[in-house]
Amino acid sequence: MIVLVNKFLLAKGFNGVSFWPFVILKNESFKNDPVLLNHEKIHLKQQAEMLLVFFYLWYGIEFGVKFLQYKNKYLAYRNISFEKEAYKNELNMNYVRSRKFWGFLKYL
Repeated sequence: MIVLVNKFLLAKGFNGVSFWPFVILKNESFKNDPVLLNHEKIHLKQQAEMLLVFFYLWYGIEFGVKFLQYKNKYLAYRNISFEKEAYKNELNMNYVRSRKFWGFLKYL
């Protein structure tokens, strides 16, 4: 994991984003936020096991489907299986080591 800080690369309302192998944070202080970093590590694991391109493709398609369903960008984002897995497990600092392969599938 390579952590970068750049407030201009993040959409409004987001403190961090993962683009394997990078985690981009909105400001320097978030480097000390174990929950945010763990959330982003979960995404890095998802991206690696889906060979990046399939992760981004699936993420985009699922967001589109959820947006049509909820008609709200935030609700669509929060209901993407990758995000549901990351938010549900971000407090478990051992989750990345113990998660099952393609663990996001149970959040579909």
